[in-house]
Amino acid sequence: MLLSLFIIMTMLFVLIRMLPNSVESVQGGYDKALSDMRQAWGYNKPVLVQYGIFLKNVFTKWDWGFCTTLGTFLEPVDEYLMSKLPATVYLNIFSLILSIPMGLIFGIIAAVNKNKWPDHIIQFFIMLFISVPSFVYAFLLQYFIGFKLNLCPLVFASGNDWFSWTMFHSAILPVLALSFGPIAGQMRLIRAELTESLTSDYMLLAVTKGLSKKQATVKHALRNSLVPLIPGYLADFLSVIAGSMIIEQIFAVPGIGKTYLLSISLKDYSVFMMCSMFYISIGLAAGILFDLSYGFIDPRIRMGGNKSNEL
Repeated sequence: MLLSLFIIMTMLFVLIRMLPNSVESVQGGYDKALSDMRQAWGYNKPVLVQYGIFLKNVFTKWDWGFCTTLGTFLEPVDEYLMSKLPATVYLNIFSLILSIPMGLIFGIIAAVNKNKWPDHIIQFFIMLFISVPSFVYAFLLQYFIGFKLNLCPLVFASGNDWFSWTMFHSAILPVLALSFGPIAGQMRLIRAELTESLTSDYMLLAVTKGLSKKQATVKHALRNSLVPLIPGYLADFLSVIAGSMIIEQIFAVPGIGKTYLLSISLKDYSVFMMCSMFYISIGLAAGILFDLSYGFIDPRIRMGGNKSNEL
């Protein structure tokens, strides 16, 4: 993971530096503080020298640089991004709270009613929600629910009063847009795993021993079918911070995703690099957590690994 992180960081640093620098055109190039910052970070030196200065500042002082086109002029990047983090977390926590139980409930209904009309309806929505990107739902929700019916605000509310009705009301549409995809993915997984468990030999044995179909489903089939899903839930909880760049842009959410897109278009190098490493670190950590959690949840995986090592 660390090697991948370093390689990606190097590629991103070099590629963003190859783009024309817009700092001088935005600020005029006359401000002494900006000129001193550019000189301290080696903007007038070769790219490899700039990268060495960047690595030294990050790993020795945790200094990611300063905002040049975003935020307050020459505001430290880490402070600026920390001010954007609560909106992203707020939006995605509600998305998880909605998507996990909805995916479980409808996935169980589809598995229990396999090849019946509830299953066919749920499979239709699974196909629809997985096939269509989330930003399409965002536009549709904005147009029909926000604009035509005027039930929800078209954009996310500003401010820091996270527990107010105004803030929650403005988050309904982006939360729905973020939730459709995860709900469909979880419905598909739980339906497949639970369907396989319901037709397994141990279910026949449980019914033969005197358990009702409902008892056998809850005590045996459902518990076994949830094992492959739990690592995914752990990764989802870690990815809460990451958010969605496109959804934040559509609903004007003042989060990290929107800031990331702006840093690319405005070529704010320092903001771009910290946002990039933020997303990449979360992605790599979620992948490792996903892999390691299998061994903790299912002991047979650990036992198989130990036996193979001994052989």
